[in-house]
Amino acid sequence: MSSARDEILERIRDAMGGSTPAREADYDAIPRNYVRQGSLDVDARLELLVDRLHDYGATVFHSQEGEVATAVAAALRASGKMSLLIPRDLPRAWLPDGFHFFREGASYQEVDASEGVLTDCALAIAATGSIVLRHSAGEARRALSLIPDYHLCVVFAGQVVETVPEGIQQMKAFANIPITTIAGPSATADIEMIRVKGVHGPRTFDVILVE
Repeated sequence: MSSARDEILERIRDAMGGSTPAREADYDAIPRNYVRQGSLDVDARLELLVDRLHDYGATVFHSQEGEVATAVAAALRASGKMSLLIPRDLPRAWLPDGFHFFREGASYQEVDASEGVLTDCALAIAATGSIVLRHSAGEARRALSLIPDYHLCVVFAGQVVETVPEGIQQMKAFANIPITTIAGPSATADIEMIRVKGVHGPRTFDVILVE
């Protein structure tokens, strides 16, 4: 699949004359007058993210570094969950006693039957309330972010940027890795504007914000 895509893209580039230094200079000369750098301090940036997440219907639990397991336990008790799927390399220190956690590797049927999933994230964008998941070895595969009905995500304050351009700039570091962006629980509405949750992803999305 990847080689076929690369071949198609190469044909398009050849038809357009390829990527030449002159074209690169033209791209660099394009005016970019939109806001590319945030101006909020850390506290205001985190407050904006929490406000956006609440607006989308997500629940935010606050934690200090070193107390993630306590916050995970509080979130699970609040949601009535006793067991979650987790990516292979999720830190053991994040997992509280008294609950069951199963390392990734389950079939789609087992993922569908699970109570939910606990993941980390790559970054978060405050202005849009977006959480970015990166899918690579040791991180949550895409199925874990789409199939379970409940998703609990750990976000560290240092991962939060203010604007979309800042987020895109950081995503350049893993541009060749599949990603998923999340903004609250999955929801859609039909022609009669009846809102239904859990259509394309989790019905319930909780965030642990580690400050």
